[in-house]
Amino acid sequence: MPMSELLSDEVPEDLAGNRLDKIAANLFPRYSRARLQSLIKEGKLLVNGKESRAKDRLQSGDRIDVAVETQNIVEHRAERIPLNIVYEDEALLILNKEAGSVVHPAAGNRTGTLLNGLLHLIPELKAVPRAGIVHRLDKDTTGIMVVAKTIESHVSLVNQLKQRSIKRQYEAVVSGVLTGGGVVDVPIGRHPVHRKKQAVNEVGKEAITHYRVLDRYRSHTHVQLSLETGRTHQIRVHMTHINHRIVGDQLYGGRLQMPAASSPELTRILQNFKRQALHAKRLSLMHPKTGKQMSWEVETADDMRALLYALKCDHKMLD
Repeated sequence: MPMSELLSDEVPEDLAGNRLDKIAANLFPRYSRARLQSLIKEGKLLVNGKESRAKDRLQSGDRIDVAVETQNIVEHRAERIPLNIVYEDEALLILNKEAGSVVHPAAGNRTGTLLNGLLHLIPELKAVPRAGIVHRLDKDTTGIMVVAKTIESHVSLVNQLKQRSIKRQYEAVVSGVLTGGGVVDVPIGRHPVHRKKQAVNEVGKEAITHYRVLDRYRSHTHVQLSLETGRTHQIRVHMTHINHRIVGDQLYGGRLQMPAASSPELTRILQNFKRQALHAKRLSLMHPKTGKQMSWEVETADDMRALLYALKCDHKMLD
């Protein structure tokens, strides 16, 4: 069963007259304002023993009591799963995720996920929401991820994501030859027909992706991408929207695009590349404990490097 942490405090004079959610965020800084708003809606945050609304304004001396669940993922099993750790300290963990690795348990993937492996590596993560996972990579996307090791770190990193101060840089191989960089700024929502897909949707959530060309080949482009927002499948949907689908994408990729008279090696690699050629290359953030700006970079996965090499050789063959 989940365990709860009971927190209590009185409204000081300097916060009197403010909204309940703002006051609670000041009194209990370990938790985000969004999470406290959810607790208010659930009736788990009381003012003078009574349920209140987030917008209610409080007076000096009002008492706030809140019960926060601290073990909300104990139902997930800890499993010994190899994890590629790039960096670790008392506040956070930086991982290099492999292709085929599911980040969080869901229907059809209850075990064998990165979360299960984290719980085995650091049992204390059972007290942190989602075992410290603050952002996800798709199953077949490789690269860098950050994991919070404490509730305080989790709150800090989630807030940095909301404020768009965490910088995430990706690399991808896309079909077609891009003439230059640009920005895709179109909202994304659930696909109206296909349950597993996202799509550009006028009533969807804001989604912004910046891209620039790293290298051009005969029928493909190696691109660098940066996210301002973090919608599900954002890069994959945005590149599809501008008609430059990611190579190997089994959900959004469409027909395989093969250069005319391509080399046997390139033909073989393209025909057998069965995941999206997308890699989370670089991550920058403010350390939640020290406040220092830090960044990490991980090498592109072997299969994607082989693809890039084959594209380069094929391109030179016809120069």
